[in-house]
Amino acid sequence: MSESQHCVTTKGSPETVRFLVHGMHCAGCVSRVENALKEVTGVSEPAANLATHEVRVRWDRSTAGGEAMVVLAPPIEKLGYEIEWPNEADDTSAVGERDATVSLMSLIVPAILALAVFGLSMSGATFSGREILLLALTAPVVFWYGRSFFSGAWAAARSGFADMNTLIAIGTGVAFGVSTLGTLLPTSSWGGRPPIYFESAAMISVFVLLGRTLEERAKRRTTGAINALLDLRPPTATRLTGDDESSSEEVRVEEIRVGDRLLVRPGESIAVDGVVASGHSTVDEAAMTGESVPVDKTAGSRVLGGTVNQSGSFVFEATAVGEATLLSQIVDLVRDAQTSKAPVARLADRVSAWFVPIILLIAAATFVGWLIVGSFEQAFLASVAVLVIACPCALGLATPTAIMVGVGRGAERHVLIRSGAALETLATVDTIVFDKTGTLTEGRMAVASLQPEDGISEDDLLATAAAVEQRSEHPLAVAIIKAVTEHDLAIPTVEDFQSVAGRGASATVSGQRVLVGTRVFLDESGIGVSDVTSESESRLAASQVFVAREQQLLGVISVADTVRSEAAETVRELQRLGLSAVLLSGDRRSVVESLAASVGIERCFAEVLPDGKARLVEELQEGGHRVAMTGDGVNDAPALAKADVGIAMGAGTDIAMQTADVTLSTSNLNALVDAVRLSRRTMRTIRQNLFFALIYNCLGIPLAAGVFHHWLGVMLPPMFAAAAMAMSSVSVVSNSLRLKRFS
Repeated sequence: MSESQHCVTTKGSPETVRFLVHGMHCAGCVSRVENALKEVTGVSEPAANLATHEVRVRWDRSTAGGEAMVVLAPPIEKLGYEIEWPNEADDTSAVGERDATVSLMSLIVPAILALAVFGLSMSGATFSGREILLLALTAPVVFWYGRSFFSGAWAAARSGFADMNTLIAIGTGVAFGVSTLGTLLPTSSWGGRPPIYFESAAMISVFVLLGRTLEERAKRRTTGAINALLDLRPPTATRLTGDDESSSEEVRVEEIRVGDRLLVRPGESIAVDGVVASGHSTVDEAAMTGESVPVDKTAGSRVLGGTVNQSGSFVFEATAVGEATLLSQIVDLVRDAQTSKAPVARLADRVSAWFVPIILLIAAATFVGWLIVGSFEQAFLASVAVLVIACPCALGLATPTAIMVGVGRGAERHVLIRSGAALETLATVDTIVFDKTGTLTEGRMAVASLQPEDGISEDDLLATAAAVEQRSEHPLAVAIIKAVTEHDLAIPTVEDFQSVAGRGASATVSGQRVLVGTRVFLDESGIGVSDVTSESESRLAASQVFVAREQQLLGVISVADTVRSEAAETVRELQRLGLSAVLLSGDRRSVVESLAASVGIERCFAEVLPDGKARLVEELQEGGHRVAMTGDGVNDAPALAKADVGIAMGAGTDIAMQTADVTLSTSNLNALVDAVRLSRRTMRTIRQNLFFALIYNCLGIPLAAGVFHHWLGVMLPPMFAAAAMAMSSVSVVSNSLRLKRFS
């Protein structure tokens, strides 16, 4: 079987390779897997995700000396972990959900056995062969259903390290071993009641297994955004094999090739990206671009895979399939971001390097201490409780689960975040820099005002201009035609159309000669134009279109780039969040200052070239500011790259996703506020998780060791320690899942 059937890659060199590694249970496991992969020739940027068990590496096929399957598996398996290569069409989260379900079902038998052992031990009943029965009931729980603890601990020991499996294996193994000796050796050998702790060994195993299962099921919910994105893509499509619908076949999406002609009926999802060849319809693109109103599609219109056809049928030609579609690129971006690490995760990495060895020393010291001041039973139970309660699962899950949910929720809100580092940095920015065109403005021209001469109506002025401009494709002409359509005006017929490049156009409209164009064009045609340019139009950067009929000036139409309706609200909300806003633009000063004032920005820079924008960003950073730059993802590339966080108003374009740390895949600027709030909420959740995990161990370990026994008068039983350990991981994941409610 070829490698392409097993691992998910992206095109280019080096490639991105993804696969699953089973058996990782703590931050130490993640570090060992990543460090092992760093030693492999051809591998760079290894990143393992404890929440999904997914590992991503950058793979240089030219220097690796072999296929990914052959080269990457041995170092992982040497550590005692199991590697799995999912098919390209597989959803790793679905695989994990299936595994978690199987685990839950498999817990029924060991749970029954453990409860029987616990009940019998606590009942106080005595009869011949009681201990032998307890041994027989406990053995399968510990060594069959809990065999993963021992196999994991053995693999770790062979590699020269210890992990959470080591702690559980020692705890349950010693409890079972001592109990077995107490059962098989005569009572007189112990000088009293033999040490029988079968209930501890059985219940610890079941509680830890239950905790892992609940943890896995909770972690699978963190992949909901990926599942939602994948669900947008239909499994099949209708491919035309002839000239019409009668010659068609249903094919799997994976079989579609560039150039195929595909038929889309009402209500169907579009399978891949393409261009409409024939037909007319409206398409719901809300899931991809956030556009709430269905978009008209005619011949030549672009359609995106994952969007939903509404009313009519049409045929389109596939232009991008597989990993090249915009939907696949978004899925890859979200996956990469969820796998990446935020700088705050280094805390867990540092702690994991020495955590388990120190716990082993604490457990040994606890045993010796209680053996001196107390009994063997107290020493034994306290040391086992320390081993069990100290497993560092919660610490390892604190950061990746929050990042996964945060990045996923961002994707659902049309905020595409490239990495955990970008998410963390965005939460700390204090200054946000805006480009003007295409960011605070729509980036398209519209009629701003009509100034007819005396005796001329606005409708007459607009319709007369549109009659001439309908033959032109100039942006100003398009704006005028759109205004006529919005006003529902009839456009007169024209004859003898003539265009003068850079000046304007003329035509005969209803038998009268009409000129539409610049002031210079009308002046050269002998038509006197008074100074009708108002100060307000000058400030708004309006382009003026003069209209004359039969050598008589009808008036002037001002066309300008329109400010986004939500721009002022967005700036106001960002300022409420404590950010200062700055406007950079290459436009003239009067225009920039007017726009800044209209949206509430106090600081602005005008007539700035692209490289000058980068320098200004650098100056802000040198002044001690953490800067986010918001632009269109193309013309502002230098400034986006220089900023601490580059935010592209890409409206879902692949170019924007490649050039920015954050891409707003919607035309609504309010998504920028969502991005800042989400990043802060995610970082707050990570800090909460880290606090819970650390305070849990800081309080739990002394409690298990019996430090508070003098005041409380009780010891923490090992089985309760196991339950507490299991619930700590579940609580951290559950806290991260609260981010799914972000709005």
